[in-house]
Amino acid sequence: SSYFNEIKDPRVKRTKKHLLKDILVIAILAVIGGAEGWEDIENYGIAKEEWLSEFLELPYGIPSDDTFRRLFERINPIALSECLTKWVQQLIPSLEQKIVPIDGKCLRGSYDREQGIKALHLVTAWVAEQNLTLGQIKVEDHSNEITAIPALLELIDLSGAIITIDAMGTQTEIVRLIREKKADYVLALKTNHPTLHAQVKNWFDKAQADNFEGIQFSHDRRVEKGHHRTEKRLVWAVPLSEFGGLYKQAQWSGLQTIVMVERTRHLWNKVTSEVQFYLSSLPPDAQNLGNAIRTHWGIENQVHWTLDVTFNEDHCRVRAGNSSLNLALLRRMALNALNQEQSLKRSLRQKMKRAAMNNDYMMTVLQSFCQ
Repeated sequence: SSYFNEIKDPRVKRTKKHLLKDILVIAILAVIGGAEGWEDIENYGIAKEEWLSEFLELPYGIPSDDTFRRLFERINPIALSECLTKWVQQLIPSLEQKIVPIDGKCLRGSYDREQGIKALHLVTAWVAEQNLTLGQIKVEDHSNEITAIPALLELIDLSGAIITIDAMGTQTEIVRLIREKKADYVLALKTNHPTLHAQVKNWFDKAQADNFEGIQFSHDRRVEKGHHRTEKRLVWAVPLSEFGGLYKQAQWSGLQTIVMVERTRHLWNKVTSEVQFYLSSLPPDAQNLGNAIRTHWGIENQVHWTLDVTFNEDHCRVRAGNSSLNLALLRRMALNALNQEQSLKRSLRQKMKRAAMNNDYMMTVLQSFCQ
């Protein structure tokens, strides 16, 4: 809870019956236990009051759902996000060679047609190896992820990390910032850079037709089977020098390698095939680059899908003030804590239920949260 000391209390003196730290701790424990809104959080507090009073002050008992709602509408989400980032960076002292996917997610339930409130869109950085959310930032209305990504990069110490972003983030300015932060990148190259994309595609078409004759390159082949499907991935990593000068090449800071990935999926009823290109500051090692690209797809399954299926994020209708953003941060803190706890070999939902019912197990989750 020392991480919460830097969060400023938005309430005026005379309305502060409950301590800010108590409110924050109860809210996080409740969300770890599956709470989806303010009434759930109050109910959790009431059910666990005796146990909570062993380590919280609770001068006026458990705060009401209205108190939780009003406070989370007004807490500064940037301060709460920094608190999350500091905590994770203490769990992972170094990001050296760790893959950090950055990706956006829309919270569908957070829009309000009558109030003219758009759905909240978040950009999240995730440490793949530890399955931890490192930080997140809100995409401002009327803008897009391109403006949110630099703000997120500024928030985190990324030295030594390998940043992966989908085509939306493949921008020369973002690349410059990643290099400035002493990190590497593997970024998808799609048709939003039409000239460069066409040039790379034509080069690979010709190289493949000539069987890569006389070209220096690295190649990797992977086959994965499961869930009634087989996926074959072929990766070619080619040093930049082989291309004889690409369109506006100098603008891509630190660019070293161009990658082509060919994925063929055999499903029970059809075969699909796709080719994708990537720009990277890493050396041309197809196995290493293929791994980073595959890991990037994991943020969809392990973070976004989990938040929807286990935490019901897309159905959450909390949306006034900063509340939807702050509640989303609490869910990511809870997901981090449950992922860090490894002793119970059960699904995330079962761990959540066990934590809600069993105070000793909740303490185990908290200890993995505060190693």
